[in-house]
Amino acid sequence: MSLNEHLDRMAAFEPSPFPVISLYLNTQADQHGRDNFDSFVRKELNARAKTYPIRSSERESFDRDSERINKYLRDDLRPSTNGLALFACAGADDFFEAVQLEAPVEEHRLYVSNQPHLYPLARLNDQYPRYAALLADTRSARLFVFGLGELLDKQEVSSPKVNRTSVGGWSQARYQRHVDNVHLHHAKEVIEALDRLVREDKVEKIILAGDEVIIPVLREQMPQHLNEKLVEVLRLDTMTPEHQVLQATLETMREQDAKDDEERVKRLYGQYRAGGLAVVGAPDTLAALSVGQVDELVLSASLEQFPTDEQGLNKLLTDIAPVTGNTPGMGEPPSVVMADTLVTLARQTGARVTFIENPELLSDVGGIGAFLRYRI
Repeated sequence: MSLNEHLDRMAAFEPSPFPVISLYLNTQADQHGRDNFDSFVRKELNARAKTYPIRSSERESFDRDSERINKYLRDDLRPSTNGLALFACAGADDFFEAVQLEAPVEEHRLYVSNQPHLYPLARLNDQYPRYAALLADTRSARLFVFGLGELLDKQEVSSPKVNRTSVGGWSQARYQRHVDNVHLHHAKEVIEALDRLVREDKVEKIILAGDEVIIPVLREQMPQHLNEKLVEVLRLDTMTPEHQVLQATLETMREQDAKDDEERVKRLYGQYRAGGLAVVGAPDTLAALSVGQVDELVLSASLEQFPTDEQGLNKLLTDIAPVTGNTPGMGEPPSVVMADTLVTLARQTGARVTFIENPELLSDVGGIGAFLRYRI
C-alpha cells in the first residue's frame, strides 16, 4: 500500500468515542547502533493512560493498544526502518495500522485524539516525493525511481558498443553518420523506457544525468510531457553507486522544492490580493475546505509550532466540529489540532497538500492558505 493510500484510509476513519493513538517514531540507530525510542514510548503511554479512569471502556481500549504497540515494536519492526507511523484504537474494531519507512521521522511524537493524526505523515509524503533519475551515456542507461527516501524501481538499457575510428574521406563521414544514428537509436530507446517508467510508477519529477554526448540527444527526444517534469541535469557517471545517486538527486530535489515554495507562495498572495482563486488564514481556509472548495492546501511545515491565538483557534475548531468531528480539548494544543484538521479535511476532499519549509514565507497569514477550485 502506498503512503497516499495509507493517508486516504486514515482520513476516512470515523471519529471514535475511544482514544485513537497516533505514534510517530524516529527508529534510526544512535551512534552506538541502538534504538532510542523505548523509554519515550513507555513514558508517554503510561502518562496518557492515567488520564482515563481505571476500568473505564476508554482505559481498557488504551491499555489493549499499548500492549499491541509494544508487541509490534518488539516483534515486527524491521532493522532497516528509519521512521514509523503507527495508529491504533482497540475500541474501534481493533483498528491497527503501521507504516514503516526508509525516510526518518523528524522526532518522536505521540498524539491521542478521536481520529488518526495525519499532519506528520502528510508532511513526509510531501518531503519525499516520487521522482525518476536517469543516468546515461552513449552505450547504457540506468533508470531509478525513488520515493520516501528509498529505491522503488529500477531498469537498465544497453546498446551495442560503437568505437570511433579514423578512416578518412567519404568513409569517415559515413561512419560518423552511422555512429550518430546508433546514438539516436539508443536515446530513443532510453526515452521510451523512461516514459513507461514515469507512467507506470506515477512519477512527478525527473532528474537527468550523463555525459556531454548523450544528454543533448536525450533532451531532443524527450516529449513535452516529460520535459515538463524535468527538474535538473546533473553530471553523474553512469556507474555511480545507487546510494550516492539517491543522495545527490534528493539534494537537488530539496533545492528545487525551496524554489517552488517561494514561487507558490508568491502566486498564492497574488491571487488572493486580486480576489482570485485563493484564500489565506485559518478561518477562510477552513470554510473553503469544509465545502470542498480547495484544490491545493498550502501549509507551513512548522504549523504545529506556530504562535497562535488559542482562544480564537478553539472557537474555529468548535464551529467546524460538526463537519470534522475533530474538536478542541482532546489533550493537544489548539495549533496541533488545527494543523491536523486542515490536513484531514484536505485528504477527505481530494485536495493536494503542500508544505512550505521556510516558516517565514507564510508567517504573516498564520502559516495557512489555499488555492481554490471555484468561488462561491
